Amino acid sequence: MSADASPSAARRRPAVTEPPDTSTAPRVRQLVLKVHSRCNLACDYCYVYRHADQGWRERPRVIASATVARVADRLAAHVARHRTDRVRVVLHGGEPLLAGVAVLDRTVRTLRAAMPAGTILDVVMQTNGLLLDEAVLALCHTHGIDVGVSVDGGRTANDRHRRHADGRGSFTEVAAALRLLARPEHRARYAGLLCTVDLANDPVSVYRSLLEFDPPLLDLLLPHGNWSAPPPGRRPGDPATPYADWLIAVFDTWYRETPRRTGIRLFESLLALLLGGRGGTQALGAAEPDIMTIETDGTIEGTDTLKTTTTSAMRTGLDVFRHSFDEALRHPSLAGRPTGLAALAAACRACPVVGACGGGLYAHRFRDGAGFAHPSVYCPDLFRLIGHVRSVVTADLDALRRRVAAQPGQPGQAVPAGR
Repeated sequence: MSADASPSAARRRPAVTEPPDTSTAPRVRQLVLKVHSRCNLACDYCYVYRHADQGWRERPRVIASATVARVADRLAAHVARHRTDRVRVVLHGGEPLLAGVAVLDRTVRTLRAAMPAGTILDVVMQTNGLLLDEAVLALCHTHGIDVGVSVDGGRTANDRHRRHADGRGSFTEVAAALRLLARPEHRARYAGLLCTVDLANDPVSVYRSLLEFDPPLLDLLLPHGNWSAPPPGRRPGDPATPYADWLIAVFDTWYRETPRRTGIRLFESLLALLLGGRGGTQALGAAEPDIMTIETDGTIEGTDTLKTTTTSAMRTGLDVFRHSFDEALRHPSLAGRPTGLAALAAACRACPVVGACGGGLYAHRFRDGAGFAHPSVYCPDLFRLIGHVRSVVTADLDALRRRVAAQPGQPGQAVPAGR
């Protein structure tokens, strides 16, 4: 028996097995596992509690051990069938730390014990940081859990939206947690920071404030919205680009820094796409979806951000007790979602930046009564941001070519006589 397996896990039930599949069929590479369905903050932009889908009200607060065991079996069978060499589980909520150390310990032990030989399981926890302490970090070191923390900048920027239910700000608590996480003895478990863009906050000040926490990586997220429920400051049909302007200010500051103090996933993904590579975010590029969400009751759903669109966009009627992940991937709400260029509106397919944009985040394309076959509600912003980054990179590449061409002995140059 594996050292990570509990005695009850070894006896619990027969393994779920499926025949190998070496095709290019859709597969899960990231599993968002909701271990707690409630939160100790009341952020006013939260996609779980403040948007269309209110299904959290019907679900258990804490994931049960039997549910975790079934999730582990389903995931193990899926990665074995597809011969997946690496899969990622994100412990999520609500606020995952509300589940407590014992539940998190049991959950990760069960998941790791179930993985077939040859499959690497990466575990990440996304938290607001309020309950992050030495005991939690000891657990993270034991199980190799990386920790991402949500924070929107300095005190004023963060506390504009990330508040307790009684209106108190959360910055003091999250800042203390981040100072703890950034200590040398804990830094190996520091995954990075997640920041939601707010036009009311100065972009460079937000960036500088986040750098004070010495993050290895930053995620800058556009606030959720769509054509029927536009994000703040974004009027459908308006050619203004307030979000692009905000992001460009951060990009220019970050790009010119030497040495660069952190990575920014949005910009690094965009640079990779512009240079012919693959992006690392759902917000850009036309990659196929490979994320599945499991709620605390074992319900199987797709990408969590679709909760912002309608009450039913996430609902599959499937769960881990009765259905495999491959069955879920064949469900119309997942398999029926077009991918790649086929998913895009005609205007997007004809756009010169489609290769980098990919239509933007799927949830941001939604229009009530007309589905998702539209450009992103952020279309003008994405077009301007991509154009700016491309022009900066193109200028740098041109300058590099000129420097290389100016070196003695390069092709196309005359070699001085006597050499």
